[in-house]
Amino acid sequence: MITLIIVIITVLTSVAAFRQRELFYKFDLAPARIVNKREYYRIFTHAFLHADYFHLGINMLVLYSFGHYIEQVFSEMEAAGLVFSGPFYFILLYVASIALASVNTVFRYRDNEAYSAVGASGAVSAIVFSYIFFAPLEKIYFYMVLPIPGIVFGVLYLIYSSYMSRRSSDNINHSAHFWGAVVGFVFPILLEPSLFLVFLENLRLR
Repeated sequence: MITLIIVIITVLTSVAAFRQRELFYKFDLAPARIVNKREYYRIFTHAFLHADYFHLGINMLVLYSFGHYIEQVFSEMEAAGLVFSGPFYFILLYVASIALASVNTVFRYRDNEAYSAVGASGAVSAIVFSYIFFAPLEKIYFYMVLPIPGIVFGVLYLIYSSYMSRRSSDNINHSAHFWGAVVGFVFPILLEPSLFLVFLENLRLR
C-alpha cells in the first residue's frame, strides 16, 4: 500500500513538473544552491521529479515491482517483534536512501552552479538491494531480459555504477544509484544485525 502511495505521489509531482518547468528548477537537486543558499529541502524533493516519462516509468515500475515485497518483509519483522512498525521502517528506508544517496553528489558538485539532478533512482536502488539482501538467489531480470540471481545482479550493478560515476560521461547520476544500493543492503543489518546470518544462510554459505 505504501509503495503504491509513493508511486502515485511521484507520478503526480513529476507530471506537474513536466507541465510547469518552474517546479522542476525549484525542487531539483542543485548542490550549489543546497550549499550556498541552504535550500536543504532539495535533498528530498528531487526524488519526486523526473527528467521525462521514460525515466519516470522505469523508476516507478521497478519501485512497484520490488516495494511490495519489502513492505511484506518489514510487516513480518513487526509481527516477529524485531521492529515496532513495518510501515514506519519502510518509509524510513525510502526517505533515508533519498538523502544518503545524494550526499556524494552534493559534495562533488557543490561548486558547479549548472549541475542539476532529479529522480528517485537512489531510493529505488535501495529498495532493490533490500530485496537482494532478503532474497539473494531469487532471479532479477538483467535489462528486463536475462534472469540472473539477485546477488550476481547486485555485484554487477555496483561495479557498473562505480565505474560510470568515475567516468561522468552521461547525464545519469550513477553515484546516487551506487550509494542508494549500499543503503538498501545495509539498512536491514542496522535494524537487526542477526539478519546478516540469515543472508548468509540464504546464500547457503553457512
